[in-house]
Amino acid sequence: MYQNEVVESQGIKIRRRPPPLHYVGPFEFRLQNEGNTPRNILEEIVWHKDKEVAQMKERKPLYTLKKALENVPPARYFIGALRDANQRTGLPGLIAEVKKASPSRGILREDFNPVEIAQAYEKGGAACFSVLTDEKYFKGSFENLQAIREAGVKCPLLMKEFIVEVWQIYYGRSKGADAVLLIASVLPDLDIKYMIKICKILGMATLVEVHDEREMDHVLAIEGVELIGINNRNLETFEVDIGNTKKLLEGERGELIRLKDILFVGESGLFTPEDIAIVQEAGVKAVLVGESLIKQSDPGKAISVLFGRDVSE
Repeated sequence: MYQNEVVESQGIKIRRRPPPLHYVGPFEFRLQNEGNTPRNILEEIVWHKDKEVAQMKERKPLYTLKKALENVPPARYFIGALRDANQRTGLPGLIAEVKKASPSRGILREDFNPVEIAQAYEKGGAACFSVLTDEKYFKGSFENLQAIREAGVKCPLLMKEFIVEVWQIYYGRSKGADAVLLIASVLPDLDIKYMIKICKILGMATLVEVHDEREMDHVLAIEGVELIGINNRNLETFEVDIGNTKKLLEGERGELIRLKDILFVGESGLFTPEDIAIVQEAGVKAVLVGESLIKQSDPGKAISVLFGRDVSE
């Protein structure tokens, strides 16, 4: 079965790559129509990522990455850091995002020094960091990830990347990542299951991100899922509704979830203590926050504003 048909059969909205070339006479070419042009920004990013990873794999084959891992310190316990912060403060553990830009908001911070930002976050009480590594759309890099790890901060690092292949996981681990993001609207269930197994072998955590009920139900059925992020941003329209978190954690699904030892992370649209209270009441034990922190003159102090009190002690 053609890959996009597999994707659609599992309810995944994002096609992994353009459909096959049309064949006309002696030439193959792409007709610019709805079938082979990206339908939204996430699909555009994923199609570009597919090409980007293919080029990177040629320069750094998997066997060289596996050899490089022999000299990389063990991964830090990402989920444990979030649980500890939650128990210590009574508030959701914070994954503070190191992000210079986004496709929807443009440049978020002109004076962008990833190491200084990470150090400020840690001082302000962040439990973990999320570091954007996508260069084209988010102005991030793996060099930023590596620089933060080598700067001596203690917080575990999430590689915030659009993962389409296992190779990226090994590459991120070689740069110091302790956890990776897997997006349910991009990856089929079998890919997520396999990637979780690879991460466990490498000692890494996986944050599996969902956006709606169907994605949530698929992910809950996958063995080995321990950390689920609920993104309140619609990645097709970029509209944000923090009520999405409550919707996905209530009713019969909520009862099922309470039987599982899964830590939930609220993502997107979190700017005030009231926003934090809404998602915490819904059942999240952690939050991932970027824009409302990174745009402040002192990102570390912005954490106490976000939570309504100092969480650094």
